Amino acid sequence: MNRMLVAVEPRVAAFKEYEERSPKPDEIKCKVLYAAPKHGTEVTEFRAASVHVKEKYDPEWQLFLPREEGDKADTVFGEWNLGNQWVGEIVELGGEVTEFKIGDYVCSYGGIRQTHIIRAVDNYRCRKLNDIGRWKNALCYDPAQFALEGVRDGHVRPGDAAAVYGLGAIGQIAAQICKNIGASPVIVIDPIAHRREIALKNGADYALDPDGEDVGFRLKELTGKRGADVIIETSGHVSALQSGLRGLAYGGTISFVAFAKPFPMLELGREAHFNNAKIVFSRACSEPLPDYPRWDRRRIEDTCWEMLTNGYLNCEDIIFPVVDFDESAQAYMKYVDREPQSSIKMGVRF
Repeated sequence: MNRMLVAVEPRVAAFKEYEERSPKPDEIKCKVLYAAPKHGTEVTEFRAASVHVKEKYDPEWQLFLPREEGDKADTVFGEWNLGNQWVGEIVELGGEVTEFKIGDYVCSYGGIRQTHIIRAVDNYRCRKLNDIGRWKNALCYDPAQFALEGVRDGHVRPGDAAAVYGLGAIGQIAAQICKNIGASPVIVIDPIAHRREIALKNGADYALDPDGEDVGFRLKELTGKRGADVIIETSGHVSALQSGLRGLAYGGTISFVAFAKPFPMLELGREAHFNNAKIVFSRACSEPLPDYPRWDRRRIEDTCWEMLTNGYLNCEDIIFPVVDFDESAQAYMKYVDREPQSSIKMGVRF
């Protein structure tokens, strides 16, 4: 019997067995080789602290509204398969599948489990991975989308001074994109030293520790008093937004990517008021996107997959640590929930 990683109760991960089935004519069955969780919004739900527990987003009203009696949450403890990205090898395929063959490597969305069966006909999210050596890049397919849209929504251009707050997977990739399109300088901010070191290794010009210096002042100092033209905020911390407003150039833009918790105190006077600051909220999966119809979620995903598989992005140091599947329950509770400072994006090896 195969196993999958589930949340059995808030903040507790464990294995659950599941029954296998044969693929339908338009499906493929894959033996999973590598997988990864989603460290941001997923961990909030793992802690039963998400807004989605008691409310749900109503697309008609475009509001979060209370759940009706009997309407269960999107994630059910005891059944919820943790994780959101995997890479595997095709071991079976249905008769209607023509674009893949046995032995091909693919990447797609789904939880941390030993096998996946997915539709492989007219499904662009079933991505063929020609080079299995790029499996770490493939596991960053999801965060790359939010990084790219954050950069696009901030309108980062060659020559702009760009700052990135928060160096999880999204922030790391956003910093690489900013550098690769010619932003200068690219300044990254995170209190965790090894995250700053990785960003510098991958092209960032300066790395700042918000626990040890006045980041807002340093952003002005490193840009000849002008400030950052664009700030990509991925941390979700009120202190990051506050210092970003302090270090932003006159008329500059903060692209707010993080799904933040409520802020107990935020000063919107001072530099924010005097310097004509702009804050835009960025979410790659909220459609229509600002540049629709030229850009939609499909184009974002296609672009990210190309960047991840052609060497434009380097995610080798972002997938860290890599643990064996048998250790993934304890590792998930440690690296994703209890000690997130010890990892960036945990990888699972089968």
